[in-house]
Amino acid sequence: MKDKLFLDTNVVLDLLGEREPFYDSAAKIATLADKGKIHLVVSALTYSTVYYVLSRFEDKEQVKEKIRKFKVIAETSDLTEKVVDKGLSSGFSDFEDSLQYYCAINRDCKILITRNGKDFKESDIPVLSPDEYLNSLKAK
Repeated sequence: MKDKLFLDTNVVLDLLGEREPFYDSAAKIATLADKGKIHLVVSALTYSTVYYVLSRFEDKEQVKEKIRKFKVIAETSDLTEKVVDKGLSSGFSDFEDSLQYYCAINRDCKILITRNGKDFKESDIPVLSPDEYLNSLKAK
């Protein structure tokens, strides 16, 4: 069975923004998804955040094209009223992180991939950095 991974916004920004030194790990995960070896999920909120951040440094149409290409390998978890309500009543210290987490839970993701693991202390699913996830594959 394929791993179903939820990518936090910072990992998608690393990938689409080619942010060093984090790009390589994010790209390896994207390649695994492109080859059908894993399943990727991101929240709808991620797309607006990625667009906002990257379009400050890059051409807006190029950013949209990057997002279009990324959408081919990733499913979108909708930001529903239920997700927002759970986020508001959660023990997460950061509201945006709670929304990401409940979007992951909403799509039955088994692992949450982020560079900010400390922000997901309330998580009931494993939280790994891109490097930790890739290293776990080597151990299998």
